[in-house]
Amino acid sequence: MEHLDTKTLQKLDAAHHLHPFNDNAVLAKKGTRILTRGEGCYVWDADGNKLLDAFAGLWCVNIGYGRKELGEAAKRQMDTLAYYNSFFQCTVEPTIELAAKLAELAPGDINHSFFVNSGSEANDTILRLVRHFWAVQDQPRKNIFIGRHNGYHGTTVAGASLGGMKGMHRQGGLPIPDIHHIEPPFWFGDGDELSPDEYGLAAAKRLEDKILELGPERVAAFIGEPIMGAIGVYIPPMTYWPEIERICRKYDVLLVADEVICGFGRTGEWFGSQYFGFQPDIMPVAKGITSGYIPLGAAMFNDRVAKVLKEQGGELAHGATYSGHPVCTAVALENLRILQEEGIVERARTEIAPYLAQRWAELGEHRLVGEARIAGMVGALELVPDKPRRTFFEERGKVGALCRDIALRNGLILRATNDSMLLSPPLVIDRAQVDELFEKAWKSLDETAAELGK
Repeated sequence: MEHLDTKTLQKLDAAHHLHPFNDNAVLAKKGTRILTRGEGCYVWDADGNKLLDAFAGLWCVNIGYGRKELGEAAKRQMDTLAYYNSFFQCTVEPTIELAAKLAELAPGDINHSFFVNSGSEANDTILRLVRHFWAVQDQPRKNIFIGRHNGYHGTTVAGASLGGMKGMHRQGGLPIPDIHHIEPPFWFGDGDELSPDEYGLAAAKRLEDKILELGPERVAAFIGEPIMGAIGVYIPPMTYWPEIERICRKYDVLLVADEVICGFGRTGEWFGSQYFGFQPDIMPVAKGITSGYIPLGAAMFNDRVAKVLKEQGGELAHGATYSGHPVCTAVALENLRILQEEGIVERARTEIAPYLAQRWAELGEHRLVGEARIAGMVGALELVPDKPRRTFFEERGKVGALCRDIALRNGLILRATNDSMLLSPPLVIDRAQVDELFEKAWKSLDETAAELGK
């Protein structure tokens, strides 16, 4: 197959491809970066530049790039049975095996999976089935979901509504009715004089206040990411989630932990809820379930919820053509086998995460960094104009974008949200690559500071 040159590809892309989360008119003039291959923790673009991917694609390439076993698993399944659906009282072998494997890995009694194609679809499914759960128990008015401002739960109508991104809500008349939001836990931004532990309890109380305002008989569920990713890796104090769980139990509100980012080892534990020490009732998962090699997600439910859906819910009038697609579930099984048999999650927790945290804290000493926060294999550098004070740049996002672009020139992929530089490397990153990450990040911070000085 003949490969087109970069300029030709960029012209075709601009003419025919609408990109997510981009000003497509601006992007068309600039030209997209075209990635051509990946190996381990590195990707290469069409111009031959080698980049250390410290963001694992989009929080997801947990086992790294280039693991041929996943392609081989896909081929074996395609050669055997490329597709069949989960409708009409049917299913396929790898989908059954994956549901059982997820029940084995998930915390507590979360033993039931409804398969979808993405985290967004998992959250759509959860919104529908939770409301159905309460309705068939003669509580149809218990249908309100509470999320958090600046939370992210996908971009579909339900997912974007559950999330609290105002920019997304402006497009399409969102949020849909009976979805409310509370302020997120961000100690650096609004902790004031409280210690992190004190702040965690105070931030959790916002949920109780909102439940009482709306009426416990109206509130069906609370949804939140264990670590709020897209807004800038907000890592809550350790007091926050156990108190959220206590409040949910007190008012019989289902607790939904959105594990799309944190699931499958991102925090050094299999799931973020285990890292923070709480037990959800429901978990949407995606991303790391296949390490991003193929689209797959699942809405996972505990025994209580599943029992009602199975025994009282009647026909489950929800599904998709590709729910439990056999090729996707076969790839997921192989990905989970690699994560388990190679001890990748355990190695991340005991060896790499502590070293990464040490080096990340060193970056926190840079004059441009107000806070270096990290949990396991996910973190952020908060870039600030005045290091001794917890303040932000007046024009949010400009400095972060500058630092991101400089890092790319230096061969390092970091994501920028506002002025936070976000970290989420493949779990297989080694100590030498962590050192490389540190050196390139420090150089990029220096060059960003020099540009600001001009």
